[in-house]
Amino acid sequence: MKNILIFINQLFSTRRDYGLLIFRLGIGCMFMWHGFPKIIGGEHKWLEVGSAMGTLGIHFAPAFWGLLAGSTEFFGGLFFALGLFYRPVSFLLIGNMGIAFVSQMLEGKGLMKAAQSLEDGFSFLGALFVGPGRYSLDYYLGFINSKAESTTQLTEASSVS
Repeated sequence: MKNILIFINQLFSTRRDYGLLIFRLGIGCMFMWHGFPKIIGGEHKWLEVGSAMGTLGIHFAPAFWGLLAGSTEFFGGLFFALGLFYRPVSFLLIGNMGIAFVSQMLEGKGLMKAAQSLEDGFSFLGALFVGPGRYSLDYYLGFINSKAESTTQLTEASSVS
């Protein structure tokens, strides 16, 4: 049994960049899916989404906040999927999900409604530390120190063996 577990771990640990690509594409596309209706919904939708800032005591310009939230979800999802400006985008999406979580909890919607925002926020927090991987625009454009990343991967791989 131990040998099977070791084999499975080695099989997938050597394909870390594929896993990050799948993660980025799945989460990024879903955020584009959720953000698009918020952008094209017009001022009515922007006011609806932006009014969540009122639970935090921010009552001015709700349409602006709604458009900003929708744009962060859509374009953040796009950049996240592409692995472009990955860590700054992850940081923005953490903030977006944090505000969504807090406002849902303060509105009394409970954890059943707010859980998705919290879970997504933790996903982006983890992504912030892990990075986009080799199959990303950040990697191809040289925004990632590939030598430092490969050194980290070699250190991790040798500690597994």
